[in-house]
Amino acid sequence: MNIKEILAAANLKGHLLTAISFLIPVVCGAGFIISIGLSLGGGVQDTLIAGQFDVWGVLATVGAKALGLLPVVIACGIAGSIAGKPGVAPGFVAGLAANAISAGFIGGILGGYFAGYLALAIIKNVKVPNWARGLMPTLIVPFFASIISALVMVYIIGTPVAIFTDVLTSFLRDMGTSSNLVLGAVIGALCIIDFGGPINKTVFAFVLTLQAQGINEPITALQLVNTATPVGFGLAYFIAKLMRKNIYNHEEVETLKSAVPMGVVNIVEGAIPVVMNDIVRGITAAAIGGACGGAVTMVLGADSAVPFGGIFMLPTMSNPMTGVMALLVNILVTGTIYAIIKKDVPRDVIVDNDIEEDIDLDNIKIS
Repeated sequence: MNIKEILAAANLKGHLLTAISFLIPVVCGAGFIISIGLSLGGGVQDTLIAGQFDVWGVLATVGAKALGLLPVVIACGIAGSIAGKPGVAPGFVAGLAANAISAGFIGGILGGYFAGYLALAIIKNVKVPNWARGLMPTLIVPFFASIISALVMVYIIGTPVAIFTDVLTSFLRDMGTSSNLVLGAVIGALCIIDFGGPINKTVFAFVLTLQAQGINEPITALQLVNTATPVGFGLAYFIAKLMRKNIYNHEEVETLKSAVPMGVVNIVEGAIPVVMNDIVRGITAAAIGGACGGAVTMVLGADSAVPFGGIFMLPTMSNPMTGVMALLVNILVTGTIYAIIKKDVPRDVIVDNDIEEDIDLDNIKIS
């Protein structure tokens, strides 16, 4: 087997995406908790001492502690996806070790992979007497995989990852306005070109890594672009009317009636049926609008602590108006560009027949 085949068999991306699906509810729940606590006057404390805190301090502290365990959650998710239940404990220990040595989110990811594949190797290759087989998933595999994973994380993986994480974090914090603009534009364009698909998820994994280090702007850019794009396609309908153009058929208009509300709460997939009818122009408008929105997000410093929820992210920002400005720019650019470049179509045309001759959609599938 060559390297490509080995990586395909390992399914690294699949395990990471599975772990992220477990991670998102934790991040959202903890993010809203800490945001409520901080916005109402609470402070994050190292230890909650009786008589020295109020309810807002409790929320801020509990939310912060939960967000601090993101390396543990991602490591558990990856290891559990690889090895099943026997991989959860080693992943948990590897994530804790990553936290202990300040290897952060990247350390949690690497530790999760190591713990998961180690647990899987023990399951497949270690032979035990019949009477001990029942102990394999509950004692033998978790015990040995946890010890080895913890030691490898602390003595081999952790130190270089901690150094890299610290350098990356310092670099991003020290970036100037022009660099922030470029980074925001790249994140905004890449995260929307496949409308929630693999590229979006890959960018999400990267920006989530940065959020775990306390840098919230990149993940805010991604989520605001996801929120704004379907709304932008809805706005294009009205802009086109002002231009005396008709860019949507009846079925697309009906689709937008659900796609726009879905976009408002950060579900971008609702716009896919509309984009599929004119892929080149749809992706072009979305990518340009996303680049503009992402750039504005980074330059203005919109910094939501909650990486999901659409407009419900705005109250969690230190300055909600920065998020509003980024959304408005993204929506206006996407809607205006699509209204301009989209050709007129009859209102009653059937969607399946509304395909330009120079675009072949035979091999395109929506999973």
